[in-house]
Amino acid sequence: MSVETTILEMAKSARAAGRELSRCPTDRKDAALLKIADQLEADAERIKAENGRDVSAAKENGLSNAMIDRLSVTDATISDMAQGLREIVRLTDPVGTTSETWIRPNGLEVCRMRIPLGVIGIIYESRPNVTIDAAGLCLKAGNAVILRGGSEALNSNRALAEAVAKALSDANLPETAVQVVPVREREAVNYLLQQEETVDLIIPRGGEGLIRFVVENSKIPVLKHYKGICHVYVDESADLQMAEEVCFNAKVQRPGVCNAMETLLVHQSTAPEFLPKMAERFAQAGVELRGCPETCRLVSSAQPAEEADWYAEFLDLILAVRVVENMDEAVSHIATYGSNHTEAIITSDYNRSRRFLREVDASVVLVNASTRFNDGGQLGLGAEMGISTSKLHAYGPMGVDELTTTKFVVCGNGQLRS
Repeated sequence: MSVETTILEMAKSARAAGRELSRCPTDRKDAALLKIADQLEADAERIKAENGRDVSAAKENGLSNAMIDRLSVTDATISDMAQGLREIVRLTDPVGTTSETWIRPNGLEVCRMRIPLGVIGIIYESRPNVTIDAAGLCLKAGNAVILRGGSEALNSNRALAEAVAKALSDANLPETAVQVVPVREREAVNYLLQQEETVDLIIPRGGEGLIRFVVENSKIPVLKHYKGICHVYVDESADLQMAEEVCFNAKVQRPGVCNAMETLLVHQSTAPEFLPKMAERFAQAGVELRGCPETCRLVSSAQPAEEADWYAEFLDLILAVRVVENMDEAVSHIATYGSNHTEAIITSDYNRSRRFLREVDASVVLVNASTRFNDGGQLGLGAEMGISTSKLHAYGPMGVDELTTTKFVVCGNGQLRS
């Protein structure tokens, strides 16, 4: 079977499975999720063995240590995947819930009802755990899903897909509700992006290059984020001990992820006391600072920043630092260079915090907390499908609710339009 035919048949079968899932009651979906969790644990040795093949090939092909880390599946990884599914079971099922009803003058009762999106295509790199997170969230929301992981994780994803398929069969749900594209050929992505008649939404997860390729080539709506250029603004009223701890966590705890701080903004009245001490702590952690002229004056070890540094998603122990005159300049900087991902302010002034929340446009805006909290699990959504920086139809971490839409439901007793 050709790659094109393979994708076409997968999309058709996913559409049929999605129709069945849309009618599926919560208890049956939850039972299937629990069976998948149990099956993952039962198949742990086989999954790890298949993952070992991928990891060995990745090392031979010279993939970075960061990529290999994301690719690797351990006992802890499998336990986390299974636990994530069990947590999804505990989430409220949004499907079938309705908004408050309103009555029109002619007696019609109108409300909105939550329904599944239908069929979702997910294109991602490395991270086999995405396979299970996505399967679990889509099933809970009543959607079928087609998963196209990176070729470097194909053996791992096939093993995971087999475990999911067995569990779905045992739960008397269609195995084609969750499908992994079984081929390495890159044209599989192109064919998937053309299935506008059967696939309702595409979600890419990966680097900016992958996401831009998907957006430029898809006939299907795409939920995306290109970059995570996240800022922390240390205000003039900030508790400096708190600011130090939050900034260190936001940059150093896991620098290679999209919600890590990439630019630090500091009020000019705070900078002389805060920056030298903060820079010393960053230096001990191996963080390279690239600063504005005032930053370089206060911190001798800082390198002069170039214009490109303010736009950069470093994903590394590198941080751009700028001293700003006031909050106006901080908000303006974020509006110019930010990516609508995650922004934070450290302040003890309530009015300033409210202003920052109102004026800064990002999928998550925080007060006195690390940018690293822009995560579905951390915000109480269970697992997440990703973080959307587009505003239609979701903004921020995508949990179960964001994998549904609404339809109008209208009830009458014979009304006719005049």
